[in-house]
Amino acid sequence: MDTKIGNIDAGKPACNDVGSIPQNGAVSVVQNSATPAVVSSSDATLGRHLARRLAQIGVTDVFSVPGDFNLTLLDHLIAEPALKVIGCCNELNAGYAADGYARSRGVGACVVTFSVGGLSVLNAIAGACSENLPIICIVGGPNSNDYGTNRILHHTIGLPDFSQELRCFQTITCYQAVVNNLEDAHELIDTAISTALKESKPVYISVSCNLAGIPHPTFSGVPVPFSLSPKLSNQMGLEAAVEAAVEFLDKAVKPVMVGGPKLRVAKASKAFVELADASGYAVAVMPSAKGLVPEHHPHFIGTYWGAVSTAFCAEIVESADAYIFAGPIFNDYSSVGYSLLLKKEKAIIVQPDRVVIANGPAFGCILMKDFLRGLAKRIKRNTTAYENYYRIFVPDGQPPQSKPKEPLRVNVMFKHIQAMVSSHTAVIADTGDSWFNCQKLKLPEGCGYEFQMQYGSIGWSVGATLGYAQAVPNKRVLAFIGDGSFQMTAQEVSTMLRCNQKSIIFLINNGGYTIEVEIHDGPYNVIKNWDYTGFVDSIHNGEGKCWTTKVRCEEELVEAIKLATGDKKDCLCFIEVIVHKDDTSKELLEWGSRVCAANSRPPNPQ
Repeated sequence: MDTKIGNIDAGKPACNDVGSIPQNGAVSVVQNSATPAVVSSSDATLGRHLARRLAQIGVTDVFSVPGDFNLTLLDHLIAEPALKVIGCCNELNAGYAADGYARSRGVGACVVTFSVGGLSVLNAIAGACSENLPIICIVGGPNSNDYGTNRILHHTIGLPDFSQELRCFQTITCYQAVVNNLEDAHELIDTAISTALKESKPVYISVSCNLAGIPHPTFSGVPVPFSLSPKLSNQMGLEAAVEAAVEFLDKAVKPVMVGGPKLRVAKASKAFVELADASGYAVAVMPSAKGLVPEHHPHFIGTYWGAVSTAFCAEIVESADAYIFAGPIFNDYSSVGYSLLLKKEKAIIVQPDRVVIANGPAFGCILMKDFLRGLAKRIKRNTTAYENYYRIFVPDGQPPQSKPKEPLRVNVMFKHIQAMVSSHTAVIADTGDSWFNCQKLKLPEGCGYEFQMQYGSIGWSVGATLGYAQAVPNKRVLAFIGDGSFQMTAQEVSTMLRCNQKSIIFLINNGGYTIEVEIHDGPYNVIKNWDYTGFVDSIHNGEGKCWTTKVRCEEELVEAIKLATGDKKDCLCFIEVIVHKDDTSKELLEWGSRVCAANSRPPNPQ
């Protein structure tokens, strides 16, 4: 087996625009029409400038945790009419919420305090970095007069060096701005925000606590709208890449297409569909790209995930004599412990700004969407792979009928979840067996879908549900969270209630970290059981609209779903689903054993 394909992953994404880019290559202007036409001198402060910049790029909600270093800054953010500051229970959750928000809006923001807050939000920002999400992480920093002194400040590790936080963020953000004087504050803030948009990565902005409320001439008047020059493909290289790809693919008998997670950062989903329409190829997605490619496409064949792919998908992809992977990430999780049966010499790998055909040649400075559209105009139509899929396809079977009051099985649960998803819903799946069960959902047109596969931080989904629901109030979020994950970040249900959100949370209570159990079991994977509905009821405390219930059998689940989508449709609904600790998907069992084998490989001889 050739596993070299697992190492192909271009590092720097080519995120070229916010909103639309004119086809003639002109600059793209980002502007919020709600920005006031005149700004009084008393409002021309650093804090208000930052607030208006966030509003200009489409951020209308900022997730925050107060601390003494950011309080004045929060005052000025709150004063901006176009901005809503949402207080979270802790910094980690605020970062997760900004992550979920950015997945829908294209950019998110969080505000925390120096060091004790900044170091708490690090994990969430690292996850956003791994998923190519632009998040503006704002930290209220030390008083500008303390820089360069020998003073020791609170919230630090007790050294007069204030750079520990900055050094941590340098590895997980694409730009860092330490604003400790007013003269270059305008430039630093604007550069940080525009860099986040161009690179589609998080940035770090530290604002000294004594500067946020001070006016400065550079902040007078309405901020000039951002003007981002789009990246352009090298035309000669693009033509050569398309020519080489056409020659390679037109010789193939049964080529296929597979969408990867970097379709998002390349903004190439539409171009991918154009190529699918023109080529007639069978179309699959990698698991972390679910939701980026329309599953109602007539040639869609499912999720390609090696040995745990949806039925009949892997057989078609791995038996193909040529495959286009658009924006893939081949890691140990997506490759099921490096066990994909792929050959590099059969593959065209299209990254956001690079194309590699088989074992060569490679073409740089080519945008993914330009390449896919160019290929769509030249490719010879070939439906052989899809016809082969159609011949072998057998519709999914239904789980055995449950007996009255029989303990609920997870596969029975998801049979009913499938009936809930629509263009008015979005699915959030936390790390765990929810990954595998939600992968099997067939998404109707317009249904959102998000999970964090590259970073895989358990507990991510609670904050992400808060952020995503806040960004898209017209969709009802269906969140699937294991009990172990929920215990990590449970308190953010409180913020959902304060924001009057109407998500439906399915808490799958199976007594522990089931995904870890299937990789390597031990007593550390068992957790203390909670009365989860009682916990949420105590958070509710009679404030806001909330409804909770426990279900143990199919009849109770059906009734709970009926209420959640009917009489309780205006409530935050929390449904605790109690299942057996060993009730897992067959895909998790297979995946866990393969990942375990990859993790436990012995050292190579030295």
